[in-house]
Amino acid sequence: MLRFVAFDMDGTLVDVDSSWASVHDHFGEHNAEGLRLFNENRIDDLEFIRSDIRIWWRHAPDLTVEDLEAILGGVPLMPGAPGLFAGLRARGVRTAIVSGGIDLLAHRIARELEIDLVLANGFRVTADGRLTGEGIVRVPIHGKEAVLASLQEQLGFVPAETASVGNSEIDIGLFRRSGFGVAFRPADDGVRRAASRVVDEPDLGRVLDALLEFADGGS
Repeated sequence: MLRFVAFDMDGTLVDVDSSWASVHDHFGEHNAEGLRLFNENRIDDLEFIRSDIRIWWRHAPDLTVEDLEAILGGVPLMPGAPGLFAGLRARGVRTAIVSGGIDLLAHRIARELEIDLVLANGFRVTADGRLTGEGIVRVPIHGKEAVLASLQEQLGFVPAETASVGNSEIDIGLFRRSGFGVAFRPADDGVRRAASRVVDEPDLGRVLDALLEFADGGS
């Protein structure tokens, strides 16, 4: 029985590769140096967020969460997203976003799609909503497996009742904690190999087909 599905967000539920990069793009910036240092294990997730904020502050020193919500307001849903979640709700399947992306976007997407739970990363702010420069890490970039395991324990779901959907190497941890993993437009062959099913088309309706086949006893 399929009772619970965990979804990556960036590149999966929304049609951008990175919510963080979307904010950088707004300011005509990037954080290639922060990414390099993170990949070399020279900074951790929190310092990576701090480095993003410092770049944004060059352009908007008083940046607020409302500003970020406006910037991210134009990020589009992936085609087929509404039908996917309507189909899962009809089956009584609970859903969650488990994302290293920005929680402001994740909560907007969850409201639009009626997703049950959201775990994503965010910001510490002042009383008037301005960013302090500190981040909040709820989903470490390389820690999705542990996050999903904790969710399963809290909700009373076992891996065999769980499916997951993602597109990148960091989503392989979700697949490992699931009875069924869907690689949606996978970024590389490693993600393809780790998944139970691959959907290459940019249409989340195909993901619903795969999940319902699994729910009905397929593989």
